[in-house]
Amino acid sequence: MRRHIAFERLHNFRDLGGYRTADGGTVRWETLYRSDSLAKLADADPADLQRFRALAVGTVIDLRYPWEIAAKGRLPETEGVAWHNLSIEHRPYDQAEIDPDVDPWRYLADRFAEVAEDGAAELRTALEVIAGADGPLVFHCASGKDRTGLLAAVVLGLLDVADEDVLADFALTELATERLVADWYATHPGRELRWPGYGRAPAEIIRLFLADLRERYGSVYGYVTGHVGLDPAVVVRLRARLVEGP
Repeated sequence: MRRHIAFERLHNFRDLGGYRTADGGTVRWETLYRSDSLAKLADADPADLQRFRALAVGTVIDLRYPWEIAAKGRLPETEGVAWHNLSIEHRPYDQAEIDPDVDPWRYLADRFAEVAEDGAAELRTALEVIAGADGPLVFHCASGKDRTGLLAAVVLGLLDVADEDVLADFALTELATERLVADWYATHPGRELRWPGYGRAPAEIIRLFLADLRERYGSVYGYVTGHVGLDPAVVVRLRARLVEGP
């Protein structure tokens, strides 16, 4: 599938192109990607790194905490690739230990709301980097699910992609859930997942998140140009870079 880029070690690398916008345009293919942690390429088969380099990615945005990078590493240094660490989440929590009795999707939507509030400065910089980058760009966190999913939803919302496509894009991570869970067990020997929803990414999470965001700010655009403080001119550049047509 054109949207899913196949790697041995990366489970959730996807092209954000192809979605239709409200004015009849189309998000450009091979320009903006989302992924799980590119640090996995450091100990992957060399063919994986070759596949990544073949995409001609010139900019990487790593959304993880600095302590995650210290523990797990980062994308192997690659000539011509600019790397940015923009940790948008400020209140860490362990998804493996979420209370199984809580409403899981409401719980995660509330964590997304925290990121949207706390991470305004980092989100502003991420959007500026995306709008100003030369060539293809990829952003990622650890699993390519929550922090990555939030930024993807904000970008697609600014491009006026329909909600049904934004939600469906988020839910595609469900195809990677089994492998993400297997990775967790491999790196946490002897532990058990207390929360049965680990690695899940149902569309309901983003539906709740977007509804809450619009209730507070009116729209994704209102949130970004208000709370995040993004210059509206950057939104114009973002659309010019990422949308072709109509």
